Amino acid sequence: MACDRTEGAIKKIIREIGQECAARGQTVSETLVAFMVKAVGLDPRNDFNVDQILTTKDVQNLIQLCVTRLLDTTNPSLSTIKMQVYFDMNYANRAELLSEQHRVLEGRLAPVVRDITESHPRVQEEMENAYRKIVSYVLLSSGLGSPTDIEVVREVTAALQSVFPQTEMITFISLSKKNKEQQLKNLAMLVTGIRLYNKECRKGGSSIDDLPAILNEAIPSATRTVDAGLNTCHMLAHQYTALLESMQEDQHRYTQLSSFKLKEALFNVRQYEVFLCILLSDAITSAQEVEKMNVQFAATMEQLKNTVQDKVSIDTKEVFPLFVALSNLWTGFQDEILLLSFLTNMTNNLQQFLEIQSQLFPEEVLASLLEGVTVKSDEERIRETMGARVNVSDFKNQEWLFPETTDNFDQLLIQYHGFCAHAIGVKGLTLPGNPAIGILKHKERCYVFSSKEAAYIFAQDPDKFIQLNVEKAKEHAELIQLLELRHQFEYLAPHAQARSAGKCLMKPTTKCDRSTQTDTHILPPTIVTSYEWNEWELRRKAIKLANLRRKLTRAMQTDLSHMRRENSTQAYLPKDVSTQTKRDNSSNVPRPQIFLEGLRGGSSPTTHVVKVDLTRAVDET
Repeated sequence: MACDRTEGAIKKIIREIGQECAARGQTVSETLVAFMVKAVGLDPRNDFNVDQILTTKDVQNLIQLCVTRLLDTTNPSLSTIKMQVYFDMNYANRAELLSEQHRVLEGRLAPVVRDITESHPRVQEEMENAYRKIVSYVLLSSGLGSPTDIEVVREVTAALQSVFPQTEMITFISLSKKNKEQQLKNLAMLVTGIRLYNKECRKGGSSIDDLPAILNEAIPSATRTVDAGLNTCHMLAHQYTALLESMQEDQHRYTQLSSFKLKEALFNVRQYEVFLCILLSDAITSAQEVEKMNVQFAATMEQLKNTVQDKVSIDTKEVFPLFVALSNLWTGFQDEILLLSFLTNMTNNLQQFLEIQSQLFPEEVLASLLEGVTVKSDEERIRETMGARVNVSDFKNQEWLFPETTDNFDQLLIQYHGFCAHAIGVKGLTLPGNPAIGILKHKERCYVFSSKEAAYIFAQDPDKFIQLNVEKAKEHAELIQLLELRHQFEYLAPHAQARSAGKCLMKPTTKCDRSTQTDTHILPPTIVTSYEWNEWELRRKAIKLANLRRKLTRAMQTDLSHMRRENSTQAYLPKDVSTQTKRDNSSNVPRPQIFLEGLRGGSSPTTHVVKVDLTRAVDET
């Protein structure tokens, strides 16, 4: 309940701040307000105790401070925080962006797929209507042409009929819903591959854009834009760093430049540099993928031409995989177009957060401030310290990592985004660290330094300087994301960083030759394999042993028996067979007719019986 009340109070504060800013003509997002509330609460200069419940007066003071900072459009710190919030809410890596794009595309095609898979046409007119829907699905899923262009629809229909004529609709309807969806995807890929092949052969495909050529022109242009932005922020970062160093060395310069917000401006350009480096890395990855796909596409198309040539009929097992490969490669080109458009939009939108630099430091003002100041680039600073190196023998309880003694040295996760761990908290500067000096490993985290002296000072009490860096981040909230201090301020970690918080640190592996030997079984086995708990099993074994005593085994070996081998034959089992030989026949013979005369007697006292045979002859019948 207490947690719910606290969350409700925070939401109320955020809402009031947003309303107050809107009333003063400045619209701010809730994400920006929430970050600003926590940043103001962390700043030790505001005397807020985050471990205690704020009073009504504290809440009003917090709201006023947040509104003041949100309305101070001349402060580079606000521009940096806005830039961080924008990048965090809009940036997505390649895998996330493509996954989201494919999910959106599937969502748009879902009604068409559902209409096709759930329909059960019976008459010819319904069959034709379902076939037209399949044509629409194939066209929409490929993204090659407009469904309102009659020529494109005819081209897709012709390509579909070559691999899926209307006569196969009956078979398609009988499939399950899952199999229908899979066949639709296969048909879409086949038709796309056929149209791309026809375009290559100049037999169609006039509505298909030449994506490889577009990418070959657009990627270098986008890369040049990012490089130009990087050069600008590098130059500004080097100039601001030189001015800040001159302020620390000369009190007069400090008085002259203290009114300028140089540290906030430096943090702004450094954050802009970090984001541009991320976008440049994505652009380089896209260029590499496009180059690889160009080679594969050309090879697949050449193989398809050699397979098809001028043949009248071709085995589908030969050409269908090539059509599918062409379709997949073209989908890859479409993905790169999407990624390039996203990177270009991100680069253009980030420029607005650097406009404050020209407002605070016009070229003529910056030139006058730099008179007599030596400006060093990051590369020059690193070259100056290449000869310096930490002597490991000077430290007994510290672990130092060097390229020749550590595997994956270039892949170590350096704290503070590679900036000097000493200069941040002590000088408030973001100086580039030089790993060649030596990387200090402290509590499973790695730190680099801008000079050998800074490394020695930091190594004497690392925890002290780490805490100084945390305090500096509390004063300048934009450093939390710039220096990747999410492990120190997890409740302030941006959403994008919180998603990758589970990413493990890469632990360095020190090179060392070692060998060990362990016995497989230290103790002898104690398992008795002959043990039986069943009494009847023991009796059976006893009877078997007693029976073996009366047995005698003999063997003989002849000169030829060692050459024999086992043979086996297969005989067919007998089957029941029967025949019919008996025949029923009949013939008609005369019926015997025999009578006895004189049985009744007569006048004579003696009875005379006469036998009379009246049977007719056989030939008379």
